Amino acid sequence: MASLSIDNVCKTYNNGTDVLKGIDIAIDDGQFLILVGPSGCGKSTLLNMIAGLDDISSGDIRIGERRVNDLSPKDRDIAMVFQSYALYPSMSVRQNISFGLEIRKQPKAEIDATVNRVAEMLQITHLLDRKPSQLSGGQRQRVAMGRALARNPSIFLFDEPLSNLDAKLRVEMRTEIKLMHQRLKSTIVYVTHDQIEAMTLGDRIAVMKDGIVQQFGSPQDIYDNPANLFVAGFIGSPSMNFIPATVVESGGQLGVKVCDDHGCVVLPLPHDKAKLAQWVGKDVIFGIRPEQITDARTAHREGLPQMDCHVKVIEPTGPDTLIFVTLNDTKVCCRAHPTEAKRPGDAMQLVFDVSKAVLFDPKTEMRIA
Repeated sequence: MASLSIDNVCKTYNNGTDVLKGIDIAIDDGQFLILVGPSGCGKSTLLNMIAGLDDISSGDIRIGERRVNDLSPKDRDIAMVFQSYALYPSMSVRQNISFGLEIRKQPKAEIDATVNRVAEMLQITHLLDRKPSQLSGGQRQRVAMGRALARNPSIFLFDEPLSNLDAKLRVEMRTEIKLMHQRLKSTIVYVTHDQIEAMTLGDRIAVMKDGIVQQFGSPQDIYDNPANLFVAGFIGSPSMNFIPATVVESGGQLGVKVCDDHGCVVLPLPHDKAKLAQWVGKDVIFGIRPEQITDARTAHREGLPQMDCHVKVIEPTGPDTLIFVTLNDTKVCCRAHPTEAKRPGDAMQLVFDVSKAVLFDPKTEMRIA
């Protein structure tokens, strides 16, 4: 396996369109990198540039110690798994997996051993003699993964491999991919628009928008400490609540005032008072995740600020219930224990855990605290 370094990489098309605007990412040997973002953010273009399928306008890409800008795809020692599976329909599963090894003229005994090892790992041994048309979507994706695994490359590249699968199968295949990574300790670059895949699979996440990496870090750090409004809203399901508010001083402590039609409460801010002093009396966007607004039973902590809120809508999910209320004229999502959730139209006492709340500048959309 190998490390990957992407240094100030840009991509500009002939018509002057800037697709990638100075991408800087580095991961160590054996790490799992997720490129995540909405359609058109440039993540697949970047993956194609790592693979050698698209030219680099400027900057450098290194796999291990090798600068690969000018190397053809076959010389980069990479293996790619596509969204469309890209299997040869006339070949059996066994032939699909072994084809690349045969092109490299490996000994037949070695090829057979590799195919059997990969098939056992992915639990597709019983499918080796079938054609792709006889397989389900999940089985085809396993074969596509098996073909990549047989190569034993320096880096695996996955281009939205699960987007064609139904929801249940996506969850199962996520687990398969994670288990594969844990077994092989392989270096993986994985493109997705699904933030749940990003959170569950990656060691490192690069959140992209408009050809720029908005934030790069571990899944938990990005979840807890988003750099701006876009990252905070994109990572997390349901996404973070953004409540327009004003910073106020109350009892020697800074807080934000939130109101619904039952009344108002000042939520104390956990941030450094000196850092926020310049924002007193100014408008901010108060960011708080749904699980941080809940019922007293679920909160498991004493002394948290509370507020009676008018329940608008509830959405039971099984393990918890999503409750929607209106605070500062903004729809706000909360998580509560199913037995504690009130009915629409009723008042419900909600508890606010502000220990991980964040503030954003409404003009720049950057995080201020």
